[in-house]
Amino acid sequence: MTDIKIRRALLSVSDKAGLVEFGRALAGYGVELVSTGGTAKALREAGLEVRDVSDLTGFPEMMDGRVKTLHPMVHGGLLCVRDDPEHAKAMADHGIGAIDLVVVNLYPFAATVAKGAERDEVVENIDIGGPSMVRSAAKNHAYVAIVTDAADYAVLTAELAETGGATRIETRKRLAAKAFALTAEYDATIASWFAFADQGERFPAALSVPLKRAEELRYGENPHQAAALYLPAGPGARGIAQAKQIQGKELSYNNYNDADAALELVSEFRDGPPTVVIVKHANPCGVATADTLIEAYQAALACDSVSAFGGIIAVNRPLDGPTAEAISTIFTEVVAAPDADDAAKAVFARKKNLRLLLTGDLPDPKRPGLSLKSIAGGMLVQSRDNGAISSGDLKVVTKRAPSEQELADCLFAWTVAKHVKSNAIVYAKGGATAGVGAGQMNRLESARIAAWKARDAAEKAGWEQPRTIGSAVASDAFFPFADGLLTAVEAGATAVIQPGGSIRDEEVIAAADQAGLAMVFTGMRHFRH
Repeated sequence: MTDIKIRRALLSVSDKAGLVEFGRALAGYGVELVSTGGTAKALREAGLEVRDVSDLTGFPEMMDGRVKTLHPMVHGGLLCVRDDPEHAKAMADHGIGAIDLVVVNLYPFAATVAKGAERDEVVENIDIGGPSMVRSAAKNHAYVAIVTDAADYAVLTAELAETGGATRIETRKRLAAKAFALTAEYDATIASWFAFADQGERFPAALSVPLKRAEELRYGENPHQAAALYLPAGPGARGIAQAKQIQGKELSYNNYNDADAALELVSEFRDGPPTVVIVKHANPCGVATADTLIEAYQAALACDSVSAFGGIIAVNRPLDGPTAEAISTIFTEVVAAPDADDAAKAVFARKKNLRLLLTGDLPDPKRPGLSLKSIAGGMLVQSRDNGAISSGDLKVVTKRAPSEQELADCLFAWTVAKHVKSNAIVYAKGGATAGVGAGQMNRLESARIAAWKARDAAEKAGWEQPRTIGSAVASDAFFPFADGLLTAVEAGATAVIQPGGSIRDEEVIAAADQAGLAMVFTGMRHFRH
């Protein structure tokens, strides 16, 4: 079959937007409108002639509307193969009339959950009849058109005008695909709620992750890779994917990935002083807190001004004009901020390619959630790393305890190290990173690279000595040998924060004591691969 003339349409929607206009368009082609409850009422109030579905089925709506369309007179009219003699005979024998168009949108389950409804109300908003009609119509798309999105009303109205009241097979195929995607998303949302919210499962036997495509990206990590951005189907998600882009060209896959890394790290400081994070290739190359945002930016930039070129910046305060002016002095790909004043927007308006993203409230770094990573033939799933420590969680393992400033520097370095690719070493002093060593195959090399970067930064800035002198150093996992610690000593570090737990802890502690270091154990590691 190709074009199918619409003679009967069944409409049953919870969202009435655009319904009346579409109903009028159908009626203009002599289409019989069959409807239920509130939908029928809305159409009648607009002056349209509507047949109740109970008149079609011979049964009234019952059980508070739970049972109204689950009937052979409905599903027979949807599922019949029109040119199959046996189907045609069954329709004739039982007086079943064909239904050529179904217009349905489903009970607002996700919105009901999002508003914090009680369990009974949530369960009551699990649609049964709607998805059943959607699936029946979509399966039989050779003869039936299924509309589940009000955005398609105009598209179908235009097609009816072109065909004299018929639908084309290409349109019905597209609508069917869209319909099955909707029911899959809907069921996945319900399954997720039952598993996580209702049953409290950590890893359900079947993991359903309802996602909706937001946009296709220009390409992936590399030009030969395709990419797209998907968002959680339900409301309430907050992060870089929900940020409002004020200006600049489209974001790429790498832009999103790096901006997410920057936002996740700066969110660790959302309740702290003004903080700036500079990220390159998903690793922080400079992080600092200060009394003002511009001072924080200058301190973060000084850590590694070379890597900052073409980087991503995230801040934990609304962006102001002076800070925007400072940022605009070097090439920057993306700036993410909770908000920006008019002066900052005006500064960035001169940089046409710079993307300014406004995130609103920063995400909660302690929020629960799952992290998914694809591997060949499967998927690795883990709870997200929302672990955090405070000074009260630390265990002093050396003869000398850290001073108040050293302790503050330790906690700052530890927070940054959590967001650095393993093996990670971070030197920090006075609320700013001094050197960052990331992603090396052994911890010794990370310590050496971080120290070298600090010396290089000092040379470029004209400082007498690198900021590693008198710094604290954080290691995302334990020092397996004393050599990495001794590299930190050579760099001038006076305090160390690390998880502990190595079979050579005593050897490392002895080396720290001999060097006069203060060292604390966290009992928690932060591998980030």
